[in-house]
Amino acid sequence: MIKGCKICGIKDSDTLNFIINHPYPPKFIGFICNYPKSSRYVELNSLKKLLNVKKNKSEFVAVLVKPNDEILEEIKNLPFDYYQLYDCTPHTIKNIKQKYQKKIITALTIKDESDVIRYKSFVDVTDIYLFDSKGYEKSHSFDHNLIKNIKLDKELMLAGNIKFDDNLKNYKKNANYLDLSGGLETSGLKDTSKIDIFLNNLNELKNET
Repeated sequence: MIKGCKICGIKDSDTLNFIINHPYPPKFIGFICNYPKSSRYVELNSLKKLLNVKKNKSEFVAVLVKPNDEILEEIKNLPFDYYQLYDCTPHTIKNIKQKYQKKIITALTIKDESDVIRYKSFVDVTDIYLFDSKGYEKSHSFDHNLIKNIKLDKELMLAGNIKFDDNLKNYKKNANYLDLSGGLETSGLKDTSKIDIFLNNLNELKNET
């Protein structure tokens, strides 16, 4: 059952204010903190200014790819509720979780079934599993059927080239949360009209279930 969504890759205050003040705001809002390859990356000083807002009903997520101690120290006092971690071992995640007292979204990039079963290694350190494509900064897709039969005792977030106007009912059996970034953009920039359509459609779906 889909409970909500995450809108990822926010980098400007106008879009952020639109989202957090929307009648049906996302459960999570993600910010790219240490991955300059992404066009959605936010440099530290800009990030501090961007996050100086009232979150309202949303929770903020620091998206981190194999973070080093330096970036973790630099963002530790920013108003993040979750750290979304790519390319980290269970041991590393456990240390980060304990040291910084953050909830953890463990991101697993999926190409085939062997990638899916890696989730078992993270069961003790994960609050939410994110199953994503191998695209990282690119909006690639993966076969969502690969995860349809797994049984988790944690919530599942699904990414991988989901579009703003997709039939969201198609994801009901696989996910608790949908994670969108590129699917809410036009010419590489977040498009508030697409965000509005998606959030309204998601609210309709939640009211049906």
